[in-house]
Amino acid sequence: MKTFVQFVLVAIIIFCSTPIISSAQLMKDKEVFTHADTLRGSNNENRDWWDVLRYDINVKPDFTKKEIEGAIFIKCIAVKDGNILQLDLQKPLIVAQIGEKKYNKKGDTFFEHYSFEQREDIVIVTINNTIKKGETFCLSINYHGKPREAITPPWDGGWIWKKDKQDRPWMSVACQGLGASVWYPCKDYQGDEPDSGASLSIIVPDTLVAVANGKLLSNITSHNSRLTEYKWEVKNPINNYNIVPYIGKYVNFTDTFMGEKGKLNLSYWVLDYNLEKAKEQFKQAKLMLRAFEYWFGPYPFYEDDYKLVEAPHLGMEHQSAIAYGNQFKNGYLGRDLSFSGWGNKWDYIIVHESGHEWFGNNITTKDIADMWVHEGFTTYSETLFTEYYYGQKAANEYNRGMRFNVLNNKNIIGTYGVNKEGSEDMYFKGSNMIHTIRHSLNNDSLFRTILRSLNKTFYHQTVTTQEIESYINKMSGMNFTPIFNQYLRTTNIPELEFTADTITNTLSYKWNNTVDSFNLRIVIQPSGKYLIPTNSLQSIHLTKEEIDWIINKGISKEFYIKEKSLKK
Repeated sequence: MKTFVQFVLVAIIIFCSTPIISSAQLMKDKEVFTHADTLRGSNNENRDWWDVLRYDINVKPDFTKKEIEGAIFIKCIAVKDGNILQLDLQKPLIVAQIGEKKYNKKGDTFFEHYSFEQREDIVIVTINNTIKKGETFCLSINYHGKPREAITPPWDGGWIWKKDKQDRPWMSVACQGLGASVWYPCKDYQGDEPDSGASLSIIVPDTLVAVANGKLLSNITSHNSRLTEYKWEVKNPINNYNIVPYIGKYVNFTDTFMGEKGKLNLSYWVLDYNLEKAKEQFKQAKLMLRAFEYWFGPYPFYEDDYKLVEAPHLGMEHQSAIAYGNQFKNGYLGRDLSFSGWGNKWDYIIVHESGHEWFGNNITTKDIADMWVHEGFTTYSETLFTEYYYGQKAANEYNRGMRFNVLNNKNIIGTYGVNKEGSEDMYFKGSNMIHTIRHSLNNDSLFRTILRSLNKTFYHQTVTTQEIESYINKMSGMNFTPIFNQYLRTTNIPELEFTADTITNTLSYKWNNTVDSFNLRIVIQPSGKYLIPTNSLQSIHLTKEEIDWIINKGISKEFYIKEKSLKK
């Protein structure tokens, strides 16, 4: 949810204080990308020959100097022959050495150093011998320096150096989009997750507590140095940007949830003075899990537990360790983003960020240009949560209310290969597109099956937009490709022009402002009769009740379209 607040603020500014500018005008300004963008965003020849199997990260932050010392062990496998590879590490962090621990004929260990060149925000490493396809190899990297500091996290990204209300150190990282290489060396490409998971060891003063993803393996205190090392591990694949430390004066309480795969351990870490508020507010986590397991299938990371961790920023979907900073309030910092009233009945960060466990963490896009798969489905999870507890009418009202936040200033899908996400409309417009597809399908049982099947078929996988679109088409037995093209690849909202004759109960209708072959099926409630408008005028005889439903904006309540009524 990196760009969310910026998006809302921009929407308000544009709506309130600027003249209307057409989408065509806005789209004239083309973005210019650099060679560095391509290095960061593409699976180039120095990346595509090797695959990451596991990360083991060690980090020691110095709060006073705002510096870190780190070491990382990366286990890899060659998918084709190669010996030159690209690692990513953003300035001003510095690599001290890179190599691999090996054994001589006597069985003694030695460290074989590899030559490397650190430039731009990458490190080109030359391995001393060619790695053959199918061989595993390991990289050991030492690094240090002052990582980029996040000033307004999570939106600008970086290492967070703050103090809590009692003036004690409070640290974390937020780096979605910016990339995990802002604080540790890695293959900073979203299409390659560590297949065998990762560990994170954090060395902190013994007055503080360090929390990270997955399960706590150990915490060892050295009384001489007054330092404690906390080691956490995830067994499942994980996005690079999701691996984060949380460091502060934390206390912990636990619970369990009996879900579709058995007992799930729940663990909550908050600053000591917020314990009682958290015990009350975090009861909503079990409500969220119940609703989302119904809609999406089992929580995808039972082996790694589920955690909420109080963070020095608003929130982020860090896998199995959700960052929480919503001030223990319902809504979005106490506000309902849908303006419908329903958004203030539950905690936005608990619901939205946890929804990413299914869409974003379980199903991850290879390129962030396709981030609508993360944000569109997760924003729609808010509608589904509302429906599960408050009914379909409430869900329709919540989802429709979010349209007020849509900008339609650029396409939802971004530019591929340059680490560039698309429009912030991936949130609210993406959610309304999914709602539109659902109502066009007119089969909630099948719709739920599609959501659950997506999470089962693409379990712990990275995907493309095309794979998601094709799967929905196949499962539904309908061709939604023109609908995806309309909402994801243009800024135009379909307009249904119609004339309703209440004397003869005849409806004349056609589409305006659509892509070629736009085939959205409009289902009329409550009869279930449907229209398939085209760009040519058609007419149909309906009942009085159906005509009344259309006149009273029944269509636009369920479908994200504009209406142009020519009354007769």
